[in-house]
Amino acid sequence: MIGRTARAGRGLTRRRSGAGSMLATWTTLALSGALSCALPSAASAEALPEALAKAYQTNPQLNAERARQRATDENVPQALAGYRPQIVASLSAGLQSVRNLLPDNTIQTGNLKPWIIGITVTQSLFNGFRTANGVRAAELQVQSGREALRNVGQGVLLDAVTAYTNVLANQSLVEAQRSNVAFLRETLSVTQRRLNAGDVTPTDTAQAEARLNRGLADLNAAEVALAVSQATYAQVIGNAPSQLRPAEAVDRYLPKSREDAMTMAIRQHPAVMAASFDVDVASTNIRIAEGTLLPSATIQGNANKSRNNDPTPGTSAEGQASIVAKVTASIYDGGQAAAHARQAKEITAQSRLVLDQVRNQAHTAAISAWVAHKGAKVAVSASESEVNAATVALQGVQREAAGGQRTTVDVLNSQADLIQAKARLIGAQRDRVIASYTLLSAIGHLDVKTLNLNTPDYLPEVHYHQVRDAWQGLRAPSGR
Repeated sequence: MIGRTARAGRGLTRRRSGAGSMLATWTTLALSGALSCALPSAASAEALPEALAKAYQTNPQLNAERARQRATDENVPQALAGYRPQIVASLSAGLQSVRNLLPDNTIQTGNLKPWIIGITVTQSLFNGFRTANGVRAAELQVQSGREALRNVGQGVLLDAVTAYTNVLANQSLVEAQRSNVAFLRETLSVTQRRLNAGDVTPTDTAQAEARLNRGLADLNAAEVALAVSQATYAQVIGNAPSQLRPAEAVDRYLPKSREDAMTMAIRQHPAVMAASFDVDVASTNIRIAEGTLLPSATIQGNANKSRNNDPTPGTSAEGQASIVAKVTASIYDGGQAAAHARQAKEITAQSRLVLDQVRNQAHTAAISAWVAHKGAKVAVSASESEVNAATVALQGVQREAAGGQRTTVDVLNSQADLIQAKARLIGAQRDRVIASYTLLSAIGHLDVKTLNLNTPDYLPEVHYHQVRDAWQGLRAPSGR
């Protein structure tokens, strides 16, 4: 068509035919670009729930936090050890040279090989309730650690959602910019042919060339952003992205009102619950510190046997056994115990203030997430309307350009408006998904159970019960 237009004889007819050809070309490119962005994903494409399940299983940050929690579980059996007896065995042997002067002025010499074997059993009867309070503090630390683990899990899942939607959005932006570059290339080609035919001026060609170079720069920027988002995706989720399916918002799991969101955030967010347990730990540590001022009672049994341990003549072996009860009370320790108690009280006050701060942060985060979620919905609706209007406007400018009422730069400007509108729509759709997951995280419900992900839920209490009453054993339940 372009060749036939270039060969047309009459100036006015040639001009209109060329404009009509350019209109057809522009329309074809615009439709092909829209279709390329709207093509359905392949059957093997990865969906967002699958990516979240992978991140939940393999993310190093989350697995490291799980290991930290397993280490925290061991504080409980360490504290329970205070209830159990302590058994110590000892064995000593050596060489001893003896020279004794007897009453009759005779000298007795000899070389002995003494050895002693013994066992001591110590049982605490009372230690100012420090063992009981230590066990309670350790159990509260476990509860706080579980909430901290849950909070890290929420953060990892939200990072995975962000990485997924960023890749998806940047892929769409790259496709949109590629279709824009193709449109601008063809526009430049048509403009050059019309210049050769005398329909336009060199200014039109320069404008088309400038817009093409701008489009190439925008395409390069979109490709760079896509490469960065793909690297982040691999870091968070554990594998490079392939074909991704469109992500959906999770409005069905969200609260119905702003007040409900704030209430749920203050009461159920894991950071708030962890801070609450930290206050209980600090309060218990006060009682532990004060317990050092109380008397303590222990009972100790000892048995040993020795041979050649006494250089006195006539003694070659002996055995001993004893059981002793002991009560001790600190009268004055230089003020150390009192200082520990005062310190524990200040730490408790600090923990309460931290709890208030965390609650305020959760309250603010819930409000921000709620407002952002509502705003994202409006942005998507407005962007869709903008794209529709920009599409209609471009088509109208193309028709007017075909009738000689618009210039090449008018078409280029209209195309730029459409591309910018599409970019804003892509960004708004991404923000819409992220905002819904952010709100779910703000109320403390961004987890495997709520999202119904196809992966086993990590249960920290399993390891806790495996080690809580363990009396011995160096191997962890995992076999290490």
